[in-house]
Amino acid sequence: MSAFEITHRTLQTGQVRLHCAEAGPSNGPVVLLLHGFPEHWVTWRKQIPALAEAGFHVVAPDMRGYGSSDRPEGVSEYRIEKLAADVAGLIDALGVRSAHVVGHDWGGVVAWHFAMWHPERLQKLVVLNMPHPKRFKRGLLTVKQLRKSWYAFFFQLPFLPEQALSVNDFRRLRNVFRWQPVEPYPAARVEEIIAALKQPGALTAALDFYRAAARPFGRRSERIERPAMVIWGERDKALGRELAAPDPRWVKDVRLERIPEATHWVHFDAPTRVNALLLDFLR
Repeated sequence: MSAFEITHRTLQTGQVRLHCAEAGPSNGPVVLLLHGFPEHWVTWRKQIPALAEAGFHVVAPDMRGYGSSDRPEGVSEYRIEKLAADVAGLIDALGVRSAHVVGHDWGGVVAWHFAMWHPERLQKLVVLNMPHPKRFKRGLLTVKQLRKSWYAFFFQLPFLPEQALSVNDFRRLRNVFRWQPVEPYPAARVEEIIAALKQPGALTAALDFYRAAARPFGRRSERIERPAMVIWGERDKALGRELAAPDPRWVKDVRLERIPEATHWVHFDAPTRVNALLLDFLR
């Protein structure tokens, strides 16, 4: 057990306030942990103690729309530019110039774009089970990945996805955590995640991440110069294993670590391995 207690506070980042879970020495190097869909900061419960014990100042926010963070209305509020700017705003609010950024799933999408657009604010990048945006776009040109990503297109519809996901007490979202897990995702944590999604407007906000991603945005550099590591659970049902490796033209210095037995929830399925990789890379 970590000697560092997890504390909670709300930080102002531009126009929104983000709830953050924190642990570790306040003067340690900052590590931001960005969660994916449909979770919030609790997804990192197995990583926070290990990083805090190693001397990092760990900050795991609920991204805008999630958990106890502000939930602005409208698809445009969840454009990737604003999500990446939220990360820069967190770094400002913490009073540091730059930070390590670790992202899983949608948090990985935000992390990739943050690395492209705010390189001066980034020390090192780690992405778990989310391909580089250009790799993913190319993957969507294949029938194999299109079949896996059908739900992202369904999420573009108004109202219907909310109805489909919330019916029978959110049964379909509960089933997301049963994608061939190495060990069962704890029922108590699933209930915690579902409870957060039951808050007014929360499910729509989570889906608006997908809806906003389908809209065009200003193009910027897609090359990443900072050191990066991709950790990939190879039993991912939504993303093909061939998407894991970024092209060297897009990421100058990248390390790829595959974990064959892990699913999309690689940081939960293989926490000892993931934590060791994080500590080795970030130190």
